Amino acid sequence: MKFGLLGPLHAQIAERAVQLNGPRQAKMLAALLIDANRIVSMERLVAVMWDSAAPATAVRQVQDAVSGLRRNLVACGAPRSLISTRRGGYEMHLAPAQLDLLEFEHERQLAGRSAAPLDTAVALRRALSCWRGNALVDVSSRVLEIDAARLNERRAATHKECLAVELDLGRHREVIDELTDLLREHPYDEDVAQHLMVALYRCGRQGEALQVYERLRRTLADELGVDPTPALQALHQRILTGDPALTAPDPAPARASAPAPNSAAAHRPSDTSSERSDTVAAGLTMALPVRQLPLDVPDFVGRSAALAEIAGLLDGEAPNRAPVVVVVGGPGVGKSCLVTHAARLARGSFPDGQLYLNLAATSDEPRDPGLMLAEALRALSIAGSAIPNALSERAALYRSLLVDRRMLVVLDDAGHADQVLPLLPGADGCAVLITSRTLLTQLPGARHIDLDVLSPAEARELFTGIVGRQRVEREPDEADAILDCCGNLPLAIRIASGKLTGRPAWSLRVLRERIEDESRRLAELRIGDLSVRASVELSLRLLPADAVRALSLLGLLGAYTLPGWVVGPLLDRSDGEQVLDTLVDASLVRLTATDALGEPRYRLHDLIRTCAVEIAAPLATADKRDAIVRVLSVWLDLVRRGTDRLPGGLLAAAHGSAPRRALPDAVVERLMADAFGWFDTERDNLLGAVKLAVDWGLDELAWELTAGTATYYDHRCLYQDWQHGHRLALDAARAAGNAPGTSVLLRGLGQLHIYQDEFDRATRALESSIELCRDTGDKRGEALSVAMLSTVSRVQGRDDEALERVEQALAIAVGEGDRHVEAQLSCSMGVMRLMQGELDEAESWFTAALRLAEALHDEHRVAVVLRRFSRLHDRRGDPDAALRCLRQALATFEELADERCTGYALLEVGRVYAGQNDRDRAGRALERAAGLFHRHGDLQDEATCWQLIGDLDAAAGVHDSASQHRERAGMLWQAIGEMNQTADPARPSSP
Repeated sequence: MKFGLLGPLHAQIAERAVQLNGPRQAKMLAALLIDANRIVSMERLVAVMWDSAAPATAVRQVQDAVSGLRRNLVACGAPRSLISTRRGGYEMHLAPAQLDLLEFEHERQLAGRSAAPLDTAVALRRALSCWRGNALVDVSSRVLEIDAARLNERRAATHKECLAVELDLGRHREVIDELTDLLREHPYDEDVAQHLMVALYRCGRQGEALQVYERLRRTLADELGVDPTPALQALHQRILTGDPALTAPDPAPARASAPAPNSAAAHRPSDTSSERSDTVAAGLTMALPVRQLPLDVPDFVGRSAALAEIAGLLDGEAPNRAPVVVVVGGPGVGKSCLVTHAARLARGSFPDGQLYLNLAATSDEPRDPGLMLAEALRALSIAGSAIPNALSERAALYRSLLVDRRMLVVLDDAGHADQVLPLLPGADGCAVLITSRTLLTQLPGARHIDLDVLSPAEARELFTGIVGRQRVEREPDEADAILDCCGNLPLAIRIASGKLTGRPAWSLRVLRERIEDESRRLAELRIGDLSVRASVELSLRLLPADAVRALSLLGLLGAYTLPGWVVGPLLDRSDGEQVLDTLVDASLVRLTATDALGEPRYRLHDLIRTCAVEIAAPLATADKRDAIVRVLSVWLDLVRRGTDRLPGGLLAAAHGSAPRRALPDAVVERLMADAFGWFDTERDNLLGAVKLAVDWGLDELAWELTAGTATYYDHRCLYQDWQHGHRLALDAARAAGNAPGTSVLLRGLGQLHIYQDEFDRATRALESSIELCRDTGDKRGEALSVAMLSTVSRVQGRDDEALERVEQALAIAVGEGDRHVEAQLSCSMGVMRLMQGELDEAESWFTAALRLAEALHDEHRVAVVLRRFSRLHDRRGDPDAALRCLRQALATFEELADERCTGYALLEVGRVYAGQNDRDRAGRALERAAGLFHRHGDLQDEATCWQLIGDLDAAAGVHDSASQHRERAGMLWQAIGEMNQTADPARPSSP
């Protein structure tokens, strides 16, 4: 019997994994384990179960959950005394060897009592080997998250202590990789940096030791405004002077009982390989690798031959290595589970990361390779309009980014070679794992693995692991008959086992009698859609009617990973998540992960979703439409609430006539505690919601959902999502003759075109928006569209026209009493007056804009005005005042993670320093700004940065560098001119 919480929650009895019945049992088990051999009070268990206010029946529900957990464990072979009822709570009795936490603490105690450093290191290594990842990573509970954070901190402290002891033992070569990883995870930890510097120095790598110090010094200065401690500064000086006292001691002899120095590294979340590239210095400065592999299947069984074959094909040293491996098989045979498991086993050979893309070939809408490439490029830190438009250009950029990297790419559910070819990296160090229902013989160099159903032994192991050993051993012949009827198809086994797990009173004979009917079995055991459909229908017959209805309606929402709350509005009832639990217990809905907000995520297998859509077909169209409207109404309400919590922006439109439906206040507060985090988590679902609204002809919901996300897209510079959603909704709004929605969407696209330097397209969109606003009487919308047009006029050098448009927009805003728009346009007036040399007039407008923004408590607008104000101070010969404004603005933009405005502010900083002939500080600010503009495809402002750097180089007499930088700026301005069919370079958008 073995339990674990130092990683994903784990329970194993009689060498078999215990299947917990839902998240409530998982929470109760975790709470009992974390306080093993101590009484856990009922109050604490209630707090663990409910993050917010507990229901009146909380104590009863906790008692039921613990009783169910106890029955489950006993059925798997645990003694009945494992969980005992105590006065006021419960207690779980475990020996140290039965729980990884107790074992960890025991080894730590041994290390503390040891007098010999070598014995201390051995004990600490044994303690670290107890960990499998971050504690309780798959259990969602705020109370337990606090305990998990405490345990994770204890693990980090133990790891640091272990490496320090081993360094003192002379193992400097062995600890470098782990110290490097630990410093990445804790970039401000000066103790770790000190150990790494000493280790590198003792290996003769004095330069890299000094690099570690310099990077830490810059990080502390830039992000915290402090210097390294005197002790670290002293170490830096000793390394510079080659202090002989830093020489390594003689290495301590290894002991057979001690794990290898890097053995704990395999269990750390960073997943770094112990086999490093020789280019360590380059590795130290790389961005964190991409880690996108899905969660492994906890009860994965068998497939040893296929796993060995995949491992051999991915082995870079093997003579038969294949860069592309395609796992082919029928629906439900477990292709994705196998590839995920194999990829996780192989990830140590691919230290630069693992990229995962679901091509969704079996869905109604297979993913376009161009969109897949955009997703991959975003994962590789390419964003906004820096992502090329053409498929070939995206593929070329993707291949270029993977050159000299060792990455594993997983392409799940591929349909045909054309969908896959653009996603193949050309780098020798990369490999690709693909799942598909069909052979992809057109792929060059691909090796195919044909995956069949499980062997009889593997099928029995899977069935027993889910149902429980005692039940199977009581009726072994019935178990064999059930597996024979299932044909060893993993999906069918999981469905049948789920029925038995959800019905502990059933004997195996009952299920066998239900599926032995030959007329059903022929359809059920065929490998194909018919077999899956029959299995699902068989399971549905034993589900309550509300669960069947929930499954059928879930299928209508599309192939997305969904939050649990969607079931409530689908069924129009408040206890929707209880119905969802029923579907999860029956293995018809998969609990895939817990998101960054701590919320569980659910997904229908594609084949089950197809069946669900068929089940929904007989339902009245009006009923299905009403369910879709209810779900989309909740999405709209959440989008509106989330946008209200983002930094102020002017892209959010006034409410239309679409319905809004609110979740309970406690749920909303939990979801919106981090508004940016919520939008980040639901990005795919929000685009899916727009498409769903369009598909059902709900044009009002479509445009309001789309317009609601524009502020988020603006702050995150998500230009691809912005354009995709707006185009979908715009087509629907135009087709429906929805003038208000069309005007809003055209305005959003106009602003997007400005960001992308597509000024002709921006002008057409905004002029159309203005015309519609006038037709519908939308004064605020008209003011915003006219103001955006003024930006186009100013950037293209038509200053009089720009001023006229700003004045026109400002007059409308003042007339409507819209102070937010008035604040923005007052600032724009200041910009125009400043460009005309009317400094006193500009000051008046900037001051008015600043007062308005402060009165509105709009910190983002305050920062924008301060950034603009800085130019006035600089023009008046007061660079110190200009820099004070810019520092305050930069602090706000960086706190809000607004990279575009951060770039604008850095550009202004560079200009001020350039005016003082401070080439070093100006160059640093301008290069950082250019990097941000390049990341988001802002060609004109990037060009301005390089031009200014070139001018500084020329003034300093560095003519080669000046020529290179000016040439780079010229190429960017030429590109802007070609996009807008003009030979004149555009002005920077941030004057």
